[in-house]
Amino acid sequence: MAIISLHDVVKEYKQYKRYKGFWGSFRNLVTQEYSINRAVEEISFSIAKGEAVGLLGQNGAGKSTIIKMLTGILVPTSGHVLVRGNNPHKKRRENNRHIGVVFGQRSQLWWDLPVADSFDLHRHIYKIPLKSYKENYNKYIELLGMHSFITQPVRQLSLGQRMRAEIAISLLHEPDILFLDEPTIGLDIMAKDRIREFLRTVNQEKKVTIILTTHDMKDIDEICPRLLVVNKGKLVYDGEVKQLKEQLGGGQKVTIEFADPIHPISIPGVQLIQDEGKRKHYQFSRNNASVFEQISKIAAQHPVIDVTMRENDIEDVIRSLYQHLEGEGSESDKSMQGLSNFVEKKVAGT
Repeated sequence: MAIISLHDVVKEYKQYKRYKGFWGSFRNLVTQEYSINRAVEEISFSIAKGEAVGLLGQNGAGKSTIIKMLTGILVPTSGHVLVRGNNPHKKRRENNRHIGVVFGQRSQLWWDLPVADSFDLHRHIYKIPLKSYKENYNKYIELLGMHSFITQPVRQLSLGQRMRAEIAISLLHEPDILFLDEPTIGLDIMAKDRIREFLRTVNQEKKVTIILTTHDMKDIDEICPRLLVVNKGKLVYDGEVKQLKEQLGGGQKVTIEFADPIHPISIPGVQLIQDEGKRKHYQFSRNNASVFEQISKIAAQHPVIDVTMRENDIEDVIRSLYQHLEGEGSESDKSMQGLSNFVEKKVAGT
């Protein structure tokens, strides 16, 4: 059974027209002309208990609006939203007892109090049984490495320490669903790794459903097997990250350093993506000959000093998807043939 369900959800905003000048100011007083803008357009999807799902989209795509409707902050213009079988707006208090939220611009920690005191206050607000609270308190401090700063005031914490505390406090009351907005932004590599490992652990062991919005593609790659991509208010992809990689990420990036400057190379399946003089960066497709065969053809025609290769990662895949959606570049469009049908099939669940 789905723990989250959206069916044909639409969210519209009225944007009132403003006229300039003296007569325009008078007209603004006596008229109320407006246009309708759709932030979310007929989106449908469901999420099962225990899933970890990434929600991606460019700025203004509709991600925040979707999250706000799921948490009961906004009411959809039309359609149906269910969280744990309830309308999140009509039963907002009950809904909030079973969700955890970590937003970068909002904090549940008290600025001047030690982290431990914020945790204890959270226990009283959510009426968490003492035994359950102590178990989670000790476990989360251990997993997130918070021993060194648990007694420090929040204002003295670094960004990485504060984000670890924010995630821990959001899970103390054992929510069924955890909403995360950019949980690793601005953090160093070690802090990111610790948070990602922690989120994987609570997802797998406690079956906490995770909804993650982020611009750090490694967060998606390491935490979320499933991906939702929204663009201009519409759901354009709903499926496994693995399948999206297979559809758009087939191939390798190859950097070749030549002994001398060369003219453009024309080999099927090889695309120049960056030219640095003698050093050139190519995208090699797997649809034709193997990468080694293609490199051998190039080396037979032009002296090669060095070659480096790497697989396309999730950032390359998402970048390609965004380029296709925006219609940027004829070359990238050629590599995207068939994506529209693929996306429609995935959204339809076929």
